[in-house]
Amino acid sequence: MAVVGMAFVAGCGQRYGDPEPYDTLAQVPEKLAVSGTTITVGDPTAEVTVHMYEDMRCPFCEKFETVGAGPELQAAVLRREVKTEYTLASFLDDRLGGSGSKKAANALRAALDVGRFAEYHDVLYANQPEEEDDGFTDARLLQLAEKVDGLRTPAFESAVKTMKYRSFVTASEDAYERVGTAEERSKGQGPGTPTAVIDDVKVPAEISGVLYDPKLFAELLQLVQDRPGEWQAYKDYQPLPDPEDYGF
Repeated sequence: MAVVGMAFVAGCGQRYGDPEPYDTLAQVPEKLAVSGTTITVGDPTAEVTVHMYEDMRCPFCEKFETVGAGPELQAAVLRREVKTEYTLASFLDDRLGGSGSKKAANALRAALDVGRFAEYHDVLYANQPEEEDDGFTDARLLQLAEKVDGLRTPAFESAVKTMKYRSFVTASEDAYERVGTAEERSKGQGPGTPTAVIDDVKVPAEISGVLYDPKLFAELLQLVQDRPGEWQAYKDYQPLPDPEDYGF
C-alpha cells in the first residue's frame, strides 16, 4: 500500500478563514446520527470523516485510543479538520460472557444526552478492565462518571441502572455486523475492532498498523484531506490472494 509509504506534512496549521479550534472536548459538538446507531463528534463542516467501530471491552481499541492513533484523531477533531463517528459494538459480551460492553455502550449513549460522550469515552478507555474481566458494572460506570464534570446526575444514574438505551445498544451491534464481509455477515460477525472507515473507505487490513502509529495516521489524514481522489481509489481495494489458497 503506497499510501502510508508516502511522505506528507501533517498538521499544517489553521487554514485562512477557518473558525478557531476547540480548546477542549467539552466544547466539541456531539449528536446522534439519523441512523440512530452512530454518535458523531466534531465540527459538522469538517472536511474529513473518520468512522470508528469499537467494542468498549476490546484491548486493541484501548490501545488505539490511548497510545495509538486515537490522540492524533482527537487532536484533528479539536482543530476542526475531522469529525469522528462512533458505532459501538458489543459482541465481546457474547464471546467472553458478561455484559460490560453493552453496559458501557448504554452509559455512553446516556452521556450524549448531556453532551459528555467524548469526555466519558476517554475516561472509560483510560480505565478499561482486562478483556476477560467483565468490569464495566453499573457501579464502576457511575464511579468513572464522576471524573467528567456534570455527568453523574440522577437522570444519568437511572439510565445506567435501567439500561435505558438497550435498543440503541442492540441496533449499534447490528450496524457493526452489517459492515462485515458477506462471509462475516453470514456468521453474524462484524469486521473486528477497531475498524476505521475514512470518508467511506475502509482502512485495509494490510495497513491496519497505521491505527497504532500516530505519525503515520496523521500522514494518512493529511493525504485524505489534500488528495481525496487518491484515497478514494482504495474504496474497492481487494487484498492479494494468499498463495496457500493455490497450494503454493
